[in-house]
Amino acid sequence: MKKQIAPSILSADFSRLGEEIKAVESAGADLIHVDVMDGHYVPNITIGPGVVSSLRKTTSLPFDVHLMIEDPDRYIDAFVDAGSNIITVHAEAVTHLHRTVQYIKAKGVRAGVSLNPSTPANVIEYVLDRLDLVLLMTVNPGFGGQAFISSVIEKVRQVKALVGNRPIDIEIDGGVTPETAPLVVGAGANVLVAGSAVFKGGTQMAYAQNIRAIRDAAAKAEARAA
Repeated sequence: MKKQIAPSILSADFSRLGEEIKAVESAGADLIHVDVMDGHYVPNITIGPGVVSSLRKTTSLPFDVHLMIEDPDRYIDAFVDAGSNIITVHAEAVTHLHRTVQYIKAKGVRAGVSLNPSTPANVIEYVLDRLDLVLLMTVNPGFGGQAFISSVIEKVRQVKALVGNRPIDIEIDGGVTPETAPLVVGAGANVLVAGSAVFKGGTQMAYAQNIRAIRDAAAKAEARAA
């Protein structure tokens, strides 16, 4: 699977989100990761479908929308209408995971399931044939800038084994840096969400250097694994 970098706008300057998205697109981003938080499922509140709809006009890159919210089923239609290309829900936040994934797919967008650090890999076993993406949290969800939880590396290997030859992206979210990227890529991940590590520096040139550093570190790990 193609190695991709998905800057998380949670770490961008919220006073100029449109400009920040354009900057990371020019800097080499593959996706835009949008963290949606409701203050209930996680202890933080970010943005809703109205903001996503406004931001959709700023880029042609896919919007990778991560719903860290309770009862996400209620909001799937709104985020699809806002221009999401991928919608990921937390396995811990839904009652009928298969039904939720099936509904996302029926709306014509890619479907993902996220697992918190303490959630075992086998939770996704019976929905794998409908998934496009598995997102593994390497921090506890809710805030940017947290330290990478290294015990999740083994879970990346477990998910990779479960996925097998299926065309499913394995995405990592939390504490991704040039130092941690090789660890998760070596275990089987191919999509790296990075917030603080991308947006530090505050300029397009800095973002390009930051993305390149993560991509180069991932490529070296992939070469070693081969």
